Amino acid sequence: MKILVLNCGSSSVKYKLMSMTNKITLAQGGVEKIGLYGAFLKFTDNDGKKVVLEHAMPDHKEAIDFILKTLVSKEYGCVESLSEIDAIGHRVVHGGDKFNSSVLITNEVLQKIVECIPLAPLHNPPNIAGIKAIEAIIPGKPQVAVFDTAFHQTMPAEAFMYALPYKMYEKYGVRRYGFHGTSHRYVSQRVCDFLGVDMTQQKIITCHIGNGGSITAVKYGKSVDTSMGFTPVEGLMMGTRSGDVDAGALAYIMEKEGLSAEGMSNLVNKESGVLGVSEMSSDMRDIENGTLEGNERAILTLAMYDYRIKKYIGEYAAAMGGVDIIVFTGGVGENQWVTRKTVCEDMEYMGVEFDVEKNDRLRGEEAIISKPDSKVKVLVIPTDEEIMIALDTQEIVSQLK
Repeated sequence: MKILVLNCGSSSVKYKLMSMTNKITLAQGGVEKIGLYGAFLKFTDNDGKKVVLEHAMPDHKEAIDFILKTLVSKEYGCVESLSEIDAIGHRVVHGGDKFNSSVLITNEVLQKIVECIPLAPLHNPPNIAGIKAIEAIIPGKPQVAVFDTAFHQTMPAEAFMYALPYKMYEKYGVRRYGFHGTSHRYVSQRVCDFLGVDMTQQKIITCHIGNGGSITAVKYGKSVDTSMGFTPVEGLMMGTRSGDVDAGALAYIMEKEGLSAEGMSNLVNKESGVLGVSEMSSDMRDIENGTLEGNERAILTLAMYDYRIKKYIGEYAAAMGGVDIIVFTGGVGENQWVTRKTVCEDMEYMGVEFDVEKNDRLRGEEAIISKPDSKVKVLVIPTDEEIMIALDTQEIVSQLK
């Protein structure tokens, strides 16, 4: 079975075509600048050469059509016909409380995804556009929706409810939903396979740390709490997102700066976090370089960034009554060894015996970075959301036959 995984953003489409027989990637790449001048498709060909193809792509349908044509082209193709693609798996950001697992896309399901647009106005519309584009270009192919929020639907009410008037939840669905669920689900399963332990017996804290970041408490295979909330703003300090901040401070800033709701949303989503504090970059690699140069603002930014990760790990260990495994993943979690070291310092009280030598310079590899006698195992597990989407799609489509 060959499955095409699509991740449609507002002006981009990432794709990966996988052969599920041997779990290999046949092709992967992405389109950028959809609807803008200079739109292009980029990928790596069979010889390892990076290819950039410029093409006018006014919308997602044209972008996906160009991807599909490239997949079957004589020069760059990896399949002879689109009939070889058995199914399509879509990343869908927000399923609200309507979906607690991946589902086959039907008209009814699509309508429910549409109903979640107010919860993710920037994300769900392009996800929907991708679904409709596939139906228009290669009609009849089974499509599966894999939701970022689904894994967190096992959170208990005391974890997902806000202490706001209850009618805000009843009228508008204001509650904590959490995101990065596909990544947290993958690494929590993969780490148990790697260690050879039963997931249903483990208390795991998964740290998906990147430009966007979240931490999840996974107790006996289920998400019981996560740092992101109603939107991806809540929780950790991120590249341009503020993370946790006193709502009263936001009201104060709105009044002093004369900001509208849109203006405040822009401030906490695009102007805050690492970029806002450092005033130099949203990229943690730049911040680390700045600390080495003695830049005081970079030093403060890195300290704040690492502190919040450490604090959430402590919170979730308390919430679960202990922790057996801590996992680092995501762009920063997999590659920034300094952050991993800082976060895990002085955690001996909770059973972490960190191995500095194993952690030193480790980038993007599956590895244990705690000492052999550490009560709590600490690991780096690179995430693979695409394989998770492909596996869900395979399972659901296989049941149709």
